Amino acid sequence: MRNRPAKANMLYGIRAVIEAIEAGRDLERIFIQKGLKGDLIKELYNLLPGLTVPLSTVPIERINKFTGKNHQGVVAFLSPIKYQPFEELVTSTFESGESPFFLVLDRITDVRNFGALARTAEACGVHGIIIPTKNAAQVNADAVKTSAGALNSIPVCRVERLSQAINFLKSSGLSTIACSEKGNQTLPDAKIELPVALILGSEEDGISPEILKLSDQICSIPMKGKIASLNVSAAGAIFMYEVARQSG
Repeated sequence: MRNRPAKANMLYGIRAVIEAIEAGRDLERIFIQKGLKGDLIKELYNLLPGLTVPLSTVPIERINKFTGKNHQGVVAFLSPIKYQPFEELVTSTFESGESPFFLVLDRITDVRNFGALARTAEACGVHGIIIPTKNAAQVNADAVKTSAGALNSIPVCRVERLSQAINFLKSSGLSTIACSEKGNQTLPDAKIELPVALILGSEEDGISPEILKLSDQICSIPMKGKIASLNVSAAGAIFMYEVARQSG
């Protein structure tokens, strides 16, 4: 399913987007017209470093498809959720006395898969979902609906580089388990202990090689039928419940 921004959550105009950022509003995505110049657009660009907001530089025709109003070459969409600071969430989970269980999603772009994974994650006691800024499903109304409201309660963190986030998790004491057909062991044979981060990959080509190399364990799901793999939300549910089962 394609990521379709909801026009009800749309902001247009450079000043409107600047004010939203300065007010601390969570933006799902920003579109800026190619070649846009001027002091006001410079002011907007100066606010972007450090923000984990996907930015697309596009032709004016793309901007015009969003709205025919005076957009000044800039359109942004508000997020229906509030993203959580990644490192702070990891630290606060430990400080609360709990043993962290995080879900890391590598380039999962289908909003319904994302919503279904969030629903299962909330049911399994996952403390947070970590996604990359780029190449990730948009958290929109469809994702929230598919999650059955779970996205309103489970923390979601957006990070610039997933590899750096995984290294931080490992340095914080979490083991990392990748769900992949390339696994050198099957899920029933895996020894899973909290704290742990479970990694799931793209609908198209699974977990990227860079992320696989960072994984402490790579596990596959044993298949008895003719179909070689499962939908990522189904595979993720199996893995999350196994983590919950083994961790008691």
